[in-house]
Amino acid sequence: MLRTRLIPFLLSLLVLATAPVQALDIEITQGVEGALPIAIVPFPYSGEQSPPSQDIAAIVGADLARSGRFKTLPLADMLARPSRPEEVDFRDWRALNMENLLIGEVLPNGPAGFMVRFRLFDVFRGEQVTGFSFPTTQNDLRATAHRIADLIYEELIGQRGAFSTRIAYITSTRNSQGEERVHLEVSDSDGHNAQVIVSSDEPLMSPAWSPDGRQIAYVSFEGGTPAIWAQEVRTGKRERLTAYKGINGAPAWSPDGRQLALTLSKDGNPDIFVMDIRRRSLRALTRHWAIDTEPAWSPDGKHIVFTSDRGGAPQIYRVPVSGGQAERVTFEGSYNARASYTPDGRYLSMVTRVGGAYRIGLLDTRSGSLEIMSRGRLDESPSIAPNGSMIIYAGRDNGQGVLQAVSTDGRVRQRLATRSGDVREPAWSPYHQEERN
Repeated sequence: MLRTRLIPFLLSLLVLATAPVQALDIEITQGVEGALPIAIVPFPYSGEQSPPSQDIAAIVGADLARSGRFKTLPLADMLARPSRPEEVDFRDWRALNMENLLIGEVLPNGPAGFMVRFRLFDVFRGEQVTGFSFPTTQNDLRATAHRIADLIYEELIGQRGAFSTRIAYITSTRNSQGEERVHLEVSDSDGHNAQVIVSSDEPLMSPAWSPDGRQIAYVSFEGGTPAIWAQEVRTGKRERLTAYKGINGAPAWSPDGRQLALTLSKDGNPDIFVMDIRRRSLRALTRHWAIDTEPAWSPDGKHIVFTSDRGGAPQIYRVPVSGGQAERVTFEGSYNARASYTPDGRYLSMVTRVGGAYRIGLLDTRSGSLEIMSRGRLDESPSIAPNGSMIIYAGRDNGQGVLQAVSTDGRVRQRLATRSGDVREPAWSPYHQEERN
């Protein structure tokens, strides 16, 4: 079973090409009961140059609503539409039982720029909670809106927002002749601004982000030989990292970006190796007759977890990066695979078998308890948001491959799908090193 379900994760065939892309449609299927009421007033624009091409307030509202933790007030229910503090009458918003109020405006800033100002108020205290001004451009309006949503989420929820991050995923469609075309794409966390990174007539899978969010590693069979490549998302520049005989697969970046864990079978059996990326030097981390694959680093960079059938069935094992004896981590259930750590290192997300279904589980590394997070029959490829709030994974819905997400507390659920074709193999990006204020 391990060979039939894990080897496909290791292999892909892809070629560079241009291709049309489509945004992911995101639907909240379960939100938090008692979500925070918030009114988000449209940001007016005052200027003579071309107006903003994006509705800042609408994007912020969509982000917060998509988190499942906020209940936004419909525009039609607003009693007023202030844009400056002196225009706010808190009695209007208290009458609507709003706990928080967001107002703002967009002003000209140079010949081709804008200044976006916003203020967040606690309605019942009648006080400003936070407020900032951001210079931006026409092309960066969505990014600015996501940044505002991040700040509001952090202020009111107490956890850093992840709306400014991105998601990599695989899509596939068939033409009228039934020929399949597969793409590795990257989009904003809300599914917009999708771009194709790699396109192929053959299956491709297992994208892996570098810790600075600038590169994606993947496996290529170009020329009929498997190889691992690293590609810059912004420029498309890429370089080949490995091209050994046999399997070259399952790349995973170290937290400092200097090393890559991967699966190689160059010596006969699939084992976990660690590569020094700058020197291109390799070091075997496991040597076993079983299949060892799907490595993932601990947040402190000291350990690697991986999947192995050395005990007779797929389970998660852990080994020190410095080398040593691998120890088994999972004991509940007959199938556990594809593990990865939450950012705080407390939990491991994984694919686990429940009866005849494959679902996403969350293992508490302290207590050893395993909680089932998903509800599908064939859920796989879990990836955790950089703030640890959500797990995105691949599943099936009415015969179509879709992405789904569940909060790590199980209270919020989302469904992400393309309007046509399948989508799978999600990988949530880290925070870009320049995203933090």
